[in-house]
Amino acid sequence: MELITNAIEGGLTPKRSKGFRKVVASLSMGLGALVCASAGAQDMEAISQAKAAATAWLALVDVGNYAGSWEQSATLFKAALSQSSWASAARAKRAPLGALKLREVNSTAFTRKMPGAPDGEYVVIMYASQFENRADATEIVTPVREKDGSWRVSGYDIR
Repeated sequence: MELITNAIEGGLTPKRSKGFRKVVASLSMGLGALVCASAGAQDMEAISQAKAAATAWLALVDVGNYAGSWEQSATLFKAALSQSSWASAARAKRAPLGALKLREVNSTAFTRKMPGAPDGEYVVIMYASQFENRADATEIVTPVREKDGSWRVSGYDIR
């Protein structure tokens, strides 16, 4: 930026200087790369925080503490399901699977848009999971960054 300011103050314009155009092009590409790297680093930090929130939340679900998991859920989650509705749905979905044997992160994706939800910061985490009665399940957990900056689970599904 300092080079651009100095060139303008010195009376150089893009029409008068090929060197100036090269400097501007180089700076533009460099600034673009920095913005992309910064966004990538921010996304990676968001993913790390979201995964930690998902892990803690799943630990509650794994032991059948559905009331506790509801309490730890995002505002969106709580607005969509009452605590008792969540407990009934989770019990119906998880009980037939049996105990968790293995869960590994299969993929993560940071996004600002989710279907049917307000724009925000979301991380979609897909787990390859094995349960006592089902060896090939996919769990999808979607944490969202809340207004207070914390990450909380806004969605959960097993396929």
